[in-house]
Amino acid sequence: MEQKIDFIFGTRPVLEAMESRQTIDKLLIKQGSTGENLGEIIAKAKQYQIPIQFVPLEKLNRVTAKNHQGVIAFLSVVEFQPVDEIIHRVFAAGKAPLVVALDGVTDVRNMGAIIRTAECAGVDVVLLPERNSARLGADTVKTSAGAIYHLPISRAGSLSTALKNLKNSGLQIVCASEKAAEPYHKVDLTVPTVLVLGAEDTGISNEIIRMADYLVQIPIFGKIGSLNVSNAAAVLIYETVRQRQQSL
Repeated sequence: MEQKIDFIFGTRPVLEAMESRQTIDKLLIKQGSTGENLGEIIAKAKQYQIPIQFVPLEKLNRVTAKNHQGVIAFLSVVEFQPVDEIIHRVFAAGKAPLVVALDGVTDVRNMGAIIRTAECAGVDVVLLPERNSARLGADTVKTSAGAIYHLPISRAGSLSTALKNLKNSGLQIVCASEKAAEPYHKVDLTVPTVLVLGAEDTGISNEIIRMADYLVQIPIFGKIGSLNVSNAAAVLIYETVRQRQQSL
C-alpha cells in the first residue's frame, strides 16, 4: 500500500501545502520564531483550524536534521469529514447512528486498533479532538491494517461541543468508566449512540462525563484495574453490534 508523505518542513513548502488545502494534522513551530512567512503560516493555521504547538528547537531537530526553518507540518493520511453531515446521511438512510468518540487517546497503537475494530463493526464515524489525540500518520495506517482508509474520521476543535451537538441531534452519550456502577450490557445501545472512551491514565474529562446519559463499566475480575482502551472499545462496540442484530 502506497503511503503518503508523513511530514513536510520549511516555510514555503508548508505555506504551499496549506494553500493547496492538504489535510494537516498539526504544526510544530519553533518557540520565539518571527518572520513574514511564519506570521502567514500562523494566520492560515487559525483560519483553517489547524492545531499549532510552539516547541523548542531540539524537538524540531529530532523530527528532521534538515533545514526546517523553524516549522514542520505533519500531514494526515485521511481527509477529515464533518460529523454532522455523516450523522445526517445515516439518519436519512433509516439507520441508528453509531459514533465512537476518543477523548485523549494519544497512543498510536491504541488508536489504530480502535479504528480497525470500528471499521470491522460498521461504526459510522470515529470522532477525535484536534488536540491531545494520536496523530493519524503512517503508524496509524499500519496498526489499523489499512482500516483508516475505509472509515469516516471526524475532527472537532472542541470535543465537548461536538458531543453536545450530537446529543441535541438525538444521540445518547455513553461514557465508559471503571468508576461507573452500570454494567455496559444493561444499557440499550440499539438507539442512536455515541460511545466515548478516554485515555488510560486520565480517563474521560469531567466536562464530558457530566453530559453523559449513561456511565458504564466493564466488569473486572482480576488484579489489573482496567482494560486497555482498545480492548474496552472492542467490547463496547461489539456489544452494540450484538444488541442491534438481536433487535432485527
